[in-house]
This record gives sequence, C-alpha cells and structure tokens, in this order.
Amino acid sequence: MGSFYSRKELTRLGLKEFGEDVLLSRQARLYSPEKISLGNHVRIDDFCILSGEISLKDYIHIGAGGYFFAGDAGIEIDSFSTTSSRVVIYAISDDYSGQSMTNPLIPEKYKLLQKARVTIGKHVIIGTGTVVLPGVDIGNGCSVGAMSMVKHSLPEWTISYGIPARPIKERKRCLLELEMQFQEENQS
Repeated sequence: MGSFYSRKELTRLGLKEFGEDVLLSRQARLYSPEKISLGNHVRIDDFCILSGEISLKDYIHIGAGGYFFAGDAGIEIDSFSTTSSRVVIYAISDDYSGQSMTNPLIPEKYKLLQKARVTIGKHVIIGTGTVVLPGVDIGNGCSVGAMSMVKHSLPEWTISYGIPARPIKERKRCLLELEMQFQEENQS
C-alpha cells in the first residue's frame, strides 16, 4: 500500500469530482468529500484537513498540516498555486467578541458565524504558518511570506507578509513565460 490513495480508492471516497494525477495522502482527512473538487495534478500531503465546499484547480500542492475550513462559504484555489506546511484557511469562523456562543457543538441560532468565500488566484504561493481569514481574495501571482495573517484581500502580483499581511513590493512575472513553455511542452 502506497502513501497516496489509488484512483479506485479516490472514487470510493465520494469526492464531488477529481481529475488525473491526484495524489491525496492516506494521512489526510476529508470532511464532506462530496463537496470537494480536485483538478488535474493535485497533491495533498500528510496531516491535512479539508472540510466543506473546496475547489482546487490544476497543478495545486497543499503542504503537510494544511487545514482548510470552508463550510458552505467555500474556498477556491486557482491553478499553479501552492501552500506550504501548516497553512490554515478559514472561510468560516466563530465570533470572538463575546456577543455569541462559540464552537461546533452549539446550534447556529446561538452563534454569530463569520462566513465569506476565500479565493486564491493563479500562481500564488503561501508561506508556512500563514493564516487566511474569511472573505479574503488573494490575487493572481501573490506571494505571502511565512507566519503571516491575511485578514484583507491582497492585490495581484505583490509580495506580502506580516500580521496583518501587507504588500511590500511587486512580484516578478517571469513565471508566466515559464507557464507558457510548460503548457506547450505538456499538451496532450
């Protein structure tokens, strides 16, 4: 038995959909797999948790210990993007103000949940230990430094880091030429 599920085993998991060359660790956990879509060439490493409405496009890597809590708000990651180890993305979160009760054992009528879709663009890289909060849109080509907290949307092609994460400079776009070359060489 290998480290990753076979195609036949992926079918049995009941994913909403999945493409070719999907490497899902046997040590990862999926909650509501019927709400999870995985594109082509997706790798999800050990100790990851994916929960709720999640869509990962093509050529996506999720590093070890990544936690994605989407609920019904959803998390979408576009192609050629990657998250390093221990990245946590929340599309749903409890209220921390004290105006409501918290935790998943309490019925929603007693809670003020923060729910908002998280979208991560194409060619995004998110560094280890980063936390992304509900409603954030990380634009195409963004690079987010390690140990950042992303609580506001980030503009395309920026390098950002900090608590909260802020753009510090533009990111180079050379990788777009490499993508074109890669696509030409890998057309089937």
